[in-house]
Amino acid sequence: MLTDGDAAPDFILPGTDGDDVREYMLAEHTRDGPVVLAFYLFDFHPACTDELCAIQNLGWFDVRDDVTVLGVSRDSAFSHRAFAREHDITFPLLADSDGAVSERYGVRLDELAGHRDVSNRAVFVIDAATKVRYAWAAADPSEQPDWDEVRAALDGL
Repeated sequence: MLTDGDAAPDFILPGTDGDDVREYMLAEHTRDGPVVLAFYLFDFHPACTDELCAIQNLGWFDVRDDVTVLGVSRDSAFSHRAFAREHDITFPLLADSDGAVSERYGVRLDELAGHRDVSNRAVFVIDAATKVRYAWAAADPSEQPDWDEVRAALDGL
């Protein structure tokens, strides 16, 4: 897994903010400020729903308009759109359909509950120079990140 100080691999993935499906590039967002990249298992999985809704409800992302949040899982952009609409998630959800981005970030799981090649729950804070400034991955699928640590990493930039 990538750690603090590593270069964050750039990528282009299809995704949605709940409306249109389009391509998203990491470098396009780091030009504007830091990015919180949140990998998650599946759309509609209870723990993932809790995690993504928690991000949406934090409020401090709204106060810092220089921070971009991107969610990433192996589900399709169309599944992401339905998920975002159902749970009022306004940040983009990206489809890593072949698992290449999860692999490059070191968060691809071989198997979970009978599903092959899924993204582990993980959070990275990436600065404007595309360096990882915070990295966390779940040891257990039900584990949630410490959002105070994420905020501290963002405040330190």
